[in-house]
Amino acid sequence: MPELSVVVHGPDPQDRLTGLLDSLAAHPRPETEVVVAAVGDWARQAAERHATACQVVPLPDGTGAAAARSAGAARATGRWLHFVHAKDALPVGAPRAVAEHTAALPDPDAVDVLLLDHVRSTWRTAAAPSPDGPVLARAGRDPLPLDDRAYLLRTAPLLGTRVVRAAFWRAHERFLTTDDEPFTAYAALLLADRIAALPHPAYEDRRPRPESLPPVTAEQYYALVERYERLLDLAHGRPAPYAVLYDLMVRDCLRTFVRAGMPEPVAREFFRRASLAAVRRRPEGHPRPAGPEGVRRSLLEEGAYGRYRAFQAANKARRTVRRTVRAGRRQASARLRDHRYRRALTAPVEPRLAVFSAYWNRGVACNPAAIAAKLGELAPEIHPVWVVNAADAALLPPGTDHVVPGTRRHGEVLARAKYLVNNVNFPNAVVKRPDAVHLQTHHGTPLKRMGLDQLPYPAASRGLDFQALLERIDKWDFSVSANSHSTRMWRRAYPSRWTSLDHGYPRNDVYYTAGAAEVRAVRERLGIAPGRRAVLYAPTHRDYEAAWTPRLHLAALADQLGEETVLLVRAHYFYDTGPSPLTGLRRTGRVIDVSAYDPVEDLCLAADALVTDYSSIMFDYANLDRPIVIHADDWEVYRETRGVYFDLMADAPGPVARTQAELTEILTTDAWRDDRAAKARAVFRRRFCEYDDGRAAERVVRRVFLGQDEPSLPPVLPLEDRTPAPAPEEIA
Repeated sequence: MPELSVVVHGPDPQDRLTGLLDSLAAHPRPETEVVVAAVGDWARQAAERHATACQVVPLPDGTGAAAARSAGAARATGRWLHFVHAKDALPVGAPRAVAEHTAALPDPDAVDVLLLDHVRSTWRTAAAPSPDGPVLARAGRDPLPLDDRAYLLRTAPLLGTRVVRAAFWRAHERFLTTDDEPFTAYAALLLADRIAALPHPAYEDRRPRPESLPPVTAEQYYALVERYERLLDLAHGRPAPYAVLYDLMVRDCLRTFVRAGMPEPVAREFFRRASLAAVRRRPEGHPRPAGPEGVRRSLLEEGAYGRYRAFQAANKARRTVRRTVRAGRRQASARLRDHRYRRALTAPVEPRLAVFSAYWNRGVACNPAAIAAKLGELAPEIHPVWVVNAADAALLPPGTDHVVPGTRRHGEVLARAKYLVNNVNFPNAVVKRPDAVHLQTHHGTPLKRMGLDQLPYPAASRGLDFQALLERIDKWDFSVSANSHSTRMWRRAYPSRWTSLDHGYPRNDVYYTAGAAEVRAVRERLGIAPGRRAVLYAPTHRDYEAAWTPRLHLAALADQLGEETVLLVRAHYFYDTGPSPLTGLRRTGRVIDVSAYDPVEDLCLAADALVTDYSSIMFDYANLDRPIVIHADDWEVYRETRGVYFDLMADAPGPVARTQAELTEILTTDAWRDDRAAKARAVFRRRFCEYDDGRAAERVVRRVFLGQDEPSLPPVLPLEDRTPAPAPEEIA
């Protein structure tokens, strides 16, 4: 019996089915079968071209969604069923991830539904993250009844995000056999005894252009109210799910009423029906929300159609006035700032002024920080000023001269500085003066596609203005590189006339200059007891996820690694808003959230080993010549969505784990540091630690700020002549 049956169903009006079946056939899995309930000749022909990779159930044109799903499910033999509409898609590796997750459930027969995260694509956007990720992360990893997690009903009502146990489906098929997909999606959760969550995208919802769909009829509008009333009947006697469904009903009815553009008679009748349902179905003592939303609900329950329309018009007018006022203020402020900046540009360049920024003005960090520190030693006459966001200014080292973006002095220093140093780009409006020097330091060795190379990857390039990017690149005078791989990739990703400084990354100097005292001091600050192994887990950002959720069950991993191992968990800095998914683990002493700890180089010095996925931290950490383990559970999705410059699975710096079980085995045996791991690391270091030897900052300062020619700079030491900072086990 296969673990998973992917049941593809429906017609193929836009030829989406071919691509879906191509992707499934390209990565066949022995634990997964594919059944295609093909509706109509086009779908049948597309499926039959893949007959060796799937079973085909031909169905006549006009077969409804429910009948197609039932026909596919009847042919399926897997323990779990994943219904995938022919118009939609599956991220690369999704069936494997789902099958492995269901197989790893403690008691699979006690779980009825596995709830997945998804991405959304339209005719003009691709693979946009859904808002469901944080909701699913909140659910944790242990299967529980819906009554304990009623908030899961707030996830998108897509049947494709509900993987259902086959026996459960067949036991409740009479409730779930409906062409109303949102009803089926909600009902699957309401009927399940226990629900598990997989907070990572394993489904792609493709939405057609609204104008390509037939117009919505009055009866279809009214059916929205009827859907929720049927669902509330299913939830009767269960206070928590009932209350959530009631709120969803009122919210969706009001949104549809306001946004759908119904004809006036249809709008009046829809409002009347929604009003009756809101009164009849309201839970006893259920509070209305405060503010305008509470007013809307009151008007709905009163059936006050005319007053609701008046309230709606008044709110719209108020919002228009507020937007106009705010826009006017912003424009006036922008004009004033631009005037001051332009006036400052007429003053001479200040040859002893250098402006530094890192990570979009987050503070003193990364390569700019290391360069500024060395500048203080070699050229103290040059005055550094940091651009820092107001919210981050309080965290600056004492005595740091800084400016906040948007202030008067900010424009003045940008206009007059001889040197501008950043590890990202300065704003588009910054003018490149002929006698100013722009130094681009970057902030990592590129595995993922960058710059113009992101063009073929919509999820990664969403929102990027490539023409503006090229204009920013043209302002660079120098680009810092840590290895010849980076030099080549920067040339193709950021094409312009800048000079490459093949001097190494200044931020990595500390890996050769730190001694035993520094390593010991960092571990003491982090609370790592002598003799304990510290594993740094530092995953990267994914363009297809709206928020960070650990891809590892960290509590379970800590238990399996034992009392003598501490996990240092570092979330990517893109995910620094909202509650941390690590909150419940912070005080255990064995899982330490170091997401807010700076600098990250300290964490690397403190760690006995690094576990990462696709983060550039692996290239920096390799300088320490300590073990690196790659956890690549979604490599195919990442590779296809973001694009990569080389195959990390073939050229990894150490052992690769595709599952948590494999990672646990690596870390609980000698595989993380055996001869095979050491050989892979040696090859990786030779390729990617090419210019890092502890003197990168000095070379950059002498070349850029002191004007010394390259032959007079300190030469790069051969790899075999370098001595990294001592490992913790050497100083215990």
